[in-house]
Amino acid sequence: MTKYKLPFLRHPDPSLQFSWNSAQLGLLIFPLIPFWGAVILVLVLLGTWFQKYHTIIRRPQNLGFALLGILLIISTGFAFDQKVAILGLFNFLPFILFFAAFSALIQTPAQLRQLSWILVITSVPVVSIGLGQLFWGWTTPPQWQSTFGWAIASGGNPPGRMASVFMYANILAGYLVIVFILSLGLWLEAYQKTRVISYSPRPHVLASLRIPLFLTVVVIANFVALILTNSRNAWAIAVFACLVYALYQGWRILVAGVTAVVTSVLLAAFAPSAIAKLFRKFVPAYFWARLNDQMYSDRPVVLLRKTQWQFAWSLTQQRPWTGWGLRNFTQLYEAQMNIWLGHPHNLFLMLSAETGLPATILFCALLVWIFIAGVQFLQNSKSLDPEDRLIFFSYLVVFGAWVLFNTFDVTFFDLRLNTLSWLPIAAISGVVYRYNQHEKLVAHRS
Repeated sequence: MTKYKLPFLRHPDPSLQFSWNSAQLGLLIFPLIPFWGAVILVLVLLGTWFQKYHTIIRRPQNLGFALLGILLIISTGFAFDQKVAILGLFNFLPFILFFAAFSALIQTPAQLRQLSWILVITSVPVVSIGLGQLFWGWTTPPQWQSTFGWAIASGGNPPGRMASVFMYANILAGYLVIVFILSLGLWLEAYQKTRVISYSPRPHVLASLRIPLFLTVVVIANFVALILTNSRNAWAIAVFACLVYALYQGWRILVAGVTAVVTSVLLAAFAPSAIAKLFRKFVPAYFWARLNDQMYSDRPVVLLRKTQWQFAWSLTQQRPWTGWGLRNFTQLYEAQMNIWLGHPHNLFLMLSAETGLPATILFCALLVWIFIAGVQFLQNSKSLDPEDRLIFFSYLVVFGAWVLFNTFDVTFFDLRLNTLSWLPIAAISGVVYRYNQHEKLVAHRS
């Protein structure tokens, strides 16, 4: 009979055991107690750099990110407002160091699975708080934020949209996209294990179903929370992730069903009036009216993504080499449009406008390099068993979802979301590097 248990926590490199244990603790408390979680993760970062400095500085991807950091620093010298640009560096440079450290710390699929469990378990209180905020009017006293680093706005922020322990609904949506995909990966793994269970005495069967049932509840809860953030971006990515998993598993009926549902919603939102009215009879207005903006039909033109993107690209054309400096989009947009806007809702256009095309192209090239290396590893590695393949695949899906999310939003301005965004990228890079080195060593010996 298959037993469910968390993977053995021993790190393959004994010298990194303490850092690995500390990283798990830091990530476990990070969403709910961000200050102390961040302190622990910083100590892990410094400890890993101290122990693996010579290994870290020799990895080609780390050298590429080091060059990116230099280009970002150079861009501040040409910034429209240098003080703001220097502050903007803190959204990038510490996380480049984080990537380098955690790509050395995370080396095996077992660690990926453990990280998935940690992030999925912590999503339970986050979603519970969000539901309380939205349906029971939960709120926190003023001194709460100074103690825990977050506060709950009764009814959501903006009103009617779940934000939970995060400052804004879109930030929660970015967090939920990550944990929803990872929880779906763990659920599929548990489902596959459950299928191979042979006829057993009833108590044993019930015991084997505990984790699949728990994960089923978590997946549903995360998906419901995603819907309640009212983020079109997150909705599309969640559906995309489900389709990708269904294709990976070869579940054609599920692919057809999801495609039919998505098509119905799109037709209700964008089809000619006669067709749209037909589909709106069974598609809730909550979805189609949000997609075609009828829910917020009075939104000013300056708040539309199309306007923001056009302005960001115009800034890029004016300064294609150095950009206008990190975080300078906000004041340039306000000066032109007479409205404050934190970012242009597209990471890559934001980078091109603020840091120039060379830095943006280098950043995109590094991401493509890591993703392609991960795909090739998944396809060609002979040392991965099916369960490990599924877990590694789930991190590739998170990577792809992160890119899609940042095409319509930006995840770099919230400490927790930024950290959890870099984590899967570092994890993929670390596992691929270790296995490639191992296979090279085996090939050399043979």
